[in-house]
Amino acid sequence: MSNWKYPHTRDLRELVRFADDGGAIWLGENRMLLFHAASMGTLRRELIRKQGVEEARRMLTGIGYEAGLLDAEIARHLRPTDNLFEAFFTGPQLHMLEGSVRVTPVALDLDLRAGHFAGEFLWHNSWEAEAHLRDFGRVSEPACWMQIGYASGYTSGFLGRPVLFRETECAACGGDHCRIVGKLLEEWDDEAARHAPHVPTLLPAWPLAASSGSEPAAPPGPALIGTSESFRRTYDLTLRAAGTSVTVLLLGETGVGKERFARTLHAMSPRKDGPFIAVNCAAIPHELIESELFGAEKGAYTGAHSARAGKFERADGGTLFLDEIGEMPLAAQAKVLRALQEGEIERLGDERTRKVNVRLVAATHVELAEAVLRGQFRADLYYRINVYPVRIPPLRERIADIPPLVDALVARFNATHARHVRGLTDRAMFALRQHNWPGNIRELENVIERGVILAPQDGLIEAKHLFSSLEAIHAQEAAISDKGRLEPADRQVRASHLFDAVIDAGLSLDELETLLLEEAVARADGNLSSAARTLGLTRPQLSYRLKKGAPGSAP
Repeated sequence: MSNWKYPHTRDLRELVRFADDGGAIWLGENRMLLFHAASMGTLRRELIRKQGVEEARRMLTGIGYEAGLLDAEIARHLRPTDNLFEAFFTGPQLHMLEGSVRVTPVALDLDLRAGHFAGEFLWHNSWEAEAHLRDFGRVSEPACWMQIGYASGYTSGFLGRPVLFRETECAACGGDHCRIVGKLLEEWDDEAARHAPHVPTLLPAWPLAASSGSEPAAPPGPALIGTSESFRRTYDLTLRAAGTSVTVLLLGETGVGKERFARTLHAMSPRKDGPFIAVNCAAIPHELIESELFGAEKGAYTGAHSARAGKFERADGGTLFLDEIGEMPLAAQAKVLRALQEGEIERLGDERTRKVNVRLVAATHVELAEAVLRGQFRADLYYRINVYPVRIPPLRERIADIPPLVDALVARFNATHARHVRGLTDRAMFALRQHNWPGNIRELENVIERGVILAPQDGLIEAKHLFSSLEAIHAQEAAISDKGRLEPADRQVRASHLFDAVIDAGLSLDELETLLLEEAVARADGNLSSAARTLGLTRPQLSYRLKKGAPGSAP
């Protein structure tokens, strides 16, 4: 391949974004770290000294393999497979762009549809070989472990079949360069395969390759998910109440999962074998809520053609969950209070009382104490149900729970929609962490379901798959900082918001410019050079504009 020329790297370089005020570096959807090669060499040296050569090689090769798989994901989307060689060389070019090594192709035999691969490459300027020589001197065995893992991982991910590279020459052994040879894992002898524990047998398949055959995971059970401190406090309160018969009032914003907590409370209680009946008080017309809760006899009202038990009777021996109890009309509140205090109810149109043994769990997003003051909620019922209040934190207060919640939701929606999505990219997860989540867990469920549907089969959910235009507007304040790299849609949305704000404020164009200049100087603590750089101006240009806009200056 002496005449082979790499494709231009402009498309790869455009993937690199420094979000300095966001504390992140991005390569496409993947978060990156800018490390000193010397510090990585120190880490490598300490692993070898403390864990031994074999264990260090296994760990470092596995790390490199994972990096290669992630870059193969970039190649899936960046370059079309109608130019197969150009698509494949995304990996070697990224390997060079990331500062690891200079790659020169020697031979390459690649057939994506047939799943065939054989390749040979030269490496120059390997940081890993240099680090090994510095720390251990010349050695007899190849030492570019992370690099060889990267080559194996990238090619395996690209092909959708396990590929193993081996280093046949290494600069750490005294040569001028390193040489690597790769082919399908099954084509190596048993000795080589035994030294490749980092190569898995199942891989995400390239769109044109054979499917991995993985089946969608079964949907998870109803257990609560979370590890954050705020979640653990709420869960502990729920656990303490579960073994008792106390009335529990679940408080929290819409969408925080109040019914999920109520179901968990029931499942952990002595009533777990009894019924769990859930009622959304806000969803039932006021004129029908009493018959829904307490039942009705035949002829009790127009359309009552037969006797019917209400929710209290159906929940006998179990748990009745009254969601959005703050929306219940006052007349129904009085009857609920009597049912709780006396343990008996009357159907509409019936004078006979019926005993019920029900454990009540209520929930609301309304401030009931304020509703009592406004005369919209009965004080006596409030005191009766507020025995054991449990506040469920909003999702923005339990950001640490987003990753495990996402894992469970991806598994659920993979099963629901017969999809096989492997998870989220770093950038997508970063976007989830930055979002304010006004809709809480319910909103997260909707976002992940959309992502599972839009993401490629066997692929990853990207940030662009997650948010609708409305949600993107809600997320503007918490958006990922990416100066000068706004997508066209984002630029248009922000420009529209800026225009509206300027017009609403009654600012002229000159006044707007003056405000921008003064704000830039203030944020730079009076440093005109720094302020000028922020605005994309030279220092003399900034000085001139400030002087021109000063009060009393000549027109």
